[in-house]
Amino acid sequence: MIVRDAELPKQVTIYEVGPRDGLQNESVIVPLEVKAEFIDRLVAAGLPIVEATSFVHPKWVPQLADAAELVARLQLDGPVPLPVLVPNERGLDRALEAGCTHIAIFGSATETFAQKNLNSTLDDQFAMFGPVVVRAREAGLDVRAYVSMCFGDPWEGDVPIDQVVTAGKRLLDLGASQLSLGDTIGVGTAAQVGALIDAFGESGVGVQSLAMHFHDTYGQALANAYAALCHGITTFDASAGGLGGCPYAESATGNLATEDLVWMLNGLGIEHGVDLEALVATSVWMGQQLGKEPASAVVRALG
Repeated sequence: MIVRDAELPKQVTIYEVGPRDGLQNESVIVPLEVKAEFIDRLVAAGLPIVEATSFVHPKWVPQLADAAELVARLQLDGPVPLPVLVPNERGLDRALEAGCTHIAIFGSATETFAQKNLNSTLDDQFAMFGPVVVRAREAGLDVRAYVSMCFGDPWEGDVPIDQVVTAGKRLLDLGASQLSLGDTIGVGTAAQVGALIDAFGESGVGVQSLAMHFHDTYGQALANAYAALCHGITTFDASAGGLGGCPYAESATGNLATEDLVWMLNGLGIEHGVDLEALVATSVWMGQQLGKEPASAVVRALG
């Protein structure tokens, strides 16, 4: 039964991260053909944005070493944006060479994670990203920014809200069109989500510039997504089948499962454009390729 709450957004955008964030931590290398079919299936299921891969150095994320070959197989000029993550200017060079039109950069809200993930300090990361964003914009690319460790850091513990807002605003000030707030290790809870969104609003950053990226380590991802909806957020990152984790944060489990998010949105009468049946079939298929059961509760119930 659909129960529509007039206070909630009428429509949301689901930013599918399964092919990149979902697969980057898999121990067994996924064949190129499987990755390409995974993306094609997600697009066919109605996902409006599918993050395809990352032009990170293969030494750091071997699973995505075939990024250039994968992108060459994709329809980059199609109606569905297929962003790629770029860690630095060399990554941007590769994205430009491949003809990509949408990129993302991945920053940190904490000093320790910046050192471990970016080999940079918290402050120096912005100097590194600056020329990436400028050059990408000059080339006509859309640039999205992620800020990680927004609620907790495995080395530093709780992360102060003002620290997250400062880091996030600096990424937006570089020229990013959207900022995705990441609960990288899945420790956030609903009230904390609302407080962070409110703090960004008080700093002058409206919900139209924000997206939420939740992990389900403590089973809070869907509750946190609902809290974000109640605060006006209309873009949510999610991963088909709940795939994912973080190669730099061992305690992080999978992302918010796209199917679980879609099921909730359906019940709330919120439009999203995704075919749940096709999505579930895709996650079941991908689970078979990986030799494991999808983490999504909805896939387990319907698959």
